[in-house]
Amino acid sequence: MQTDNRLFDDFVKFVNGAAGTVAGMARETESAARERAREWIGGLDFVARDEFEAVKAMAVAARDENDALKARIDALEAQLGQTATKPARAPKAPKAGA
Repeated sequence: MQTDNRLFDDFVKFVNGAAGTVAGMARETESAARERAREWIGGLDFVARDEFEAVKAMAVAARDENDALKARIDALEAQLGQTATKPARAPKAPKAGA
């Protein structure tokens, strides 16, 4: 059964329009909130993930290099320790007639 009730049709159009308006307002609010969050987080000096990974890789390489240099220094100190245990020659005494 179909009726020609204009009041009901106008009410449905009004509700549909209001729902569309509310949905648009929700999208705008969400967009504005995201923008505010980006601005706030951007002001906190956060680092991008790729920059963090690059610095982390450099730190690992530097740590490896430091470990290698430490091993080299330890080896050189061990060699110096071996030569230091050998008796050193006594200095020659000056000649009496010179």
